[in-house]
Amino acid sequence: MIARVYVGLKPGVLDPQGRTIAASLNDLGFDEVQDVTQGKIIELKLASGERDTVEARVKEMCERLLANTVIESYRIELDEEEE
Repeated sequence: MIARVYVGLKPGVLDPQGRTIAASLNDLGFDEVQDVTQGKIIELKLASGERDTVEARVKEMCERLLANTVIESYRIELDEEEE
């Protein structure tokens, strides 16, 4: 099974990297860009198991290591592994 974890800053948390990206895009002539939020995607290849169990384990991974839950939120997507 493949788990994709999308991690990003919570609303209200300053995102200097996102602001830098937005400013750079504007400088390059992409004036339609008004705001940018940046984050990260973590892809995990996991042993097969009950979907609920796998999701609970990935949530535990996020809470303990993958996301700083004080300032970041996360979203988990699970997909069956393609052969």
